[in-house]
Amino acid sequence: MVEVYSSVLATKKQISSKLVGGVVILDRKSGVYCGLNSVGASIWNLLHQPQTVNEIRDTLLTAYFVESSQCDRNLLPLLQALKSES
Repeated sequence: MVEVYSSVLATKKQISSKLVGGVVILDRKSGVYCGLNSVGASIWNLLHQPQTVNEIRDTLLTAYFVESSQCDRNLLPLLQALKSES
């Protein structure tokens, strides 16, 4: 489980390519890829610098009109999924 005070960072095993309206990420080790919409792409871009989950959440709350509880319900599973693929 990803903890809100955990520092997160994209791994070098995961590469990405921008698409119109999103991004696609490939895990070079497993060959698994996933596509993210524009909000997911924003999160992915934030993962290129070490920061805590709370810092990412705060950035999203500033950038998007979303309730903090809804942000948490979407952010934490995405980070967990990216972590499990790394």
